[in-house]
Amino acid sequence: MRRDDRDDPFDDLFREIERVMNEMMGGEFDMEVERNGPTGFGTETHVDIHETDDAVRVIADLPGVEKSDIDLQCDGETLTIGAASDHREYDERVRLPAQVDEHSASATYNNGVLEVSFEKSDESADIDVQ
Repeated sequence: MRRDDRDDPFDDLFREIERVMNEMMGGEFDMEVERNGPTGFGTETHVDIHETDDAVRVIADLPGVEKSDIDLQCDGETLTIGAASDHREYDERVRLPAQVDEHSASATYNNGVLEVSFEKSDESADIDVQ
């Protein structure tokens, strides 16, 4: 049984997007293929950031990646996640909500989910004026 398209409140919006894309591409552009197509290079990684009084925790979905293929770097303000699988490359730069001590980092990877935890550091140092 086919659902009536008039029930979809976004149907008009998707039709307009298809029309504009067809004009731009000079051909047939199918929104269904684009929405349900395979994920590949350049798609965004799902990342959640949790902050407490003492710590910052970053959780990222990296399905299909081997633990040995994950490269993490942090400068205290930004976490860079690099990884690759047979079907996708991940290169995400995550701006952390607070200054962290990058040397306190601990990371776990289980079933495609990466979790990186940091202790917060002093946001600024006191400077004595002489």
